Amino acid sequence: MIRKMFKKNSSNKGKIDAFLDKYKLPKSYFGINRRSVTRGVGIGLFWGFIPMPMQMLAVIATTPFLKFNVPIAISMVWLSNPLTMPPMYYMEYLTGNFILGAEGIQDIELTMEWFKTNIGDIFIPLYVGTAFYSIVVTGIIYLILNRLWVHSVQSEKEEKMQHRKQREQNKHKHHKGKN
Repeated sequence: MIRKMFKKNSSNKGKIDAFLDKYKLPKSYFGINRRSVTRGVGIGLFWGFIPMPMQMLAVIATTPFLKFNVPIAISMVWLSNPLTMPPMYYMEYLTGNFILGAEGIQDIELTMEWFKTNIGDIFIPLYVGTAFYSIVVTGIIYLILNRLWVHSVQSEKEEKMQHRKQREQNKHKHHKGKN
């Protein structure tokens, strides 16, 4: 099912290939296969959880080291956007405090002045929580997505086999009826 969804959306393959050839982009960075897609999701989420500017550039900077679907990775980074960042980073801050066994700051204000004043108190818990989500949660999501993809392919194969058996049985029934 997952694989079919990606394969359906790759119907403009000729246009995509022409674009890649025109700009001399490696096709492996646009691949629609289990490894490429799951790695793209994982890398995008990894960088998306980290509170830093230019997360998309971090995805691009990762390309010399790993082959993955770059558009999917970039779209995963967009999960952290101006609307989702405050709750994400607050959740990471709380998680960091929990991991460290710290109480943390109670009166949080979403102003630049407050952050400038309190950066020393929030920095370590925030990045401990960030490490947890970037490494552990992204790893779990990667493994689940990978397993879902494998299960989807196996289900598709089983479905085809059943369909093939059913056709053969119908053929035999049709053949016996003529005799």
